[in-house]
Amino acid sequence: MATIAQGRNLIRPRVRNRTSGSTRAGRRTIGRGWVIATYVALIVFLLWTIIPFVWMVLASIKTDKEIYDDFTIVPKTIYFGHYVSLLGGKFVIWMRNSAEVSIAASFLSITLGALGAYAITRLRFAGRRVIAVGLVFTYLIPQALLFIPLFQVVAGLGLSDTVGALILIYPTITLPFCTWLLVSYFKSIPLELEEAALIDGCNRLGVLWRIVLPLSTPALVVVCLFSFTQAWNEFLYALVITNSLSTRTVTVGLTQMLGEDVFYWGQMMAGALMTALPPVLMYTLAQRFVTKGLVVGGVKG
Repeated sequence: MATIAQGRNLIRPRVRNRTSGSTRAGRRTIGRGWVIATYVALIVFLLWTIIPFVWMVLASIKTDKEIYDDFTIVPKTIYFGHYVSLLGGKFVIWMRNSAEVSIAASFLSITLGALGAYAITRLRFAGRRVIAVGLVFTYLIPQALLFIPLFQVVAGLGLSDTVGALILIYPTITLPFCTWLLVSYFKSIPLELEEAALIDGCNRLGVLWRIVLPLSTPALVVVCLFSFTQAWNEFLYALVITNSLSTRTVTVGLTQMLGEDVFYWGQMMAGALMTALPPVLMYTLAQRFVTKGLVVGGVKG
């Protein structure tokens, strides 16, 4: 009997080892399956993002004959005539207007957003929480509900069909999100640093300028990029407020490349490519700051 019991004890560990080995093999198979599925999904999303840009590039360097008559995916000859015709016409004015409006809107969003976020975060006054919650609800209001009252305000100020009207209107789109993001980021800054600066004789504006803003560089980069991109890509307000060709932005100007029954695909693709390059380059160069600013601003608070 003792010999039989010893034999059973010798067999059981082997069965357990086989079971654990099969479990580990199954886990490895599942892990490899998830890795393969992840790479497949990433490749699909990468192609989904890159193909439109590749198509715009190829269409912008084709001749009109290759676009309309002898259709080819890859151009036989590289043709830059579409870019030359755009840079010699109204497109340069539209790009300049978009740049002026976007830079001014970004500056206003950063300035007003930083002041408002610091007041909500550090100062104690009646209605502070109501204002903070109101910022979120203001950002959720659709633009289609606001362009009529905003147009009436602009017309009352005598700024219709001007670039300055867009500079005043675009912060209404960007300022709520910028302030909310800066509020979340300012809460992550230690209060002891500001108290030490106040003891040394610095006022509130000095604390904001010398301590808070330098420590909030990632959030400021995110605010700048968000404001610039929103103002650069905005279409509805620019279409309603501006009428003349000299005051329109590039998003509205691209729609002027449509004839009565002719689509100027070469110029449209060249213009769309040049319009998309500034935001893409800005996000590519500041990707590290964007990631850090969104993560810290979204977790804190």
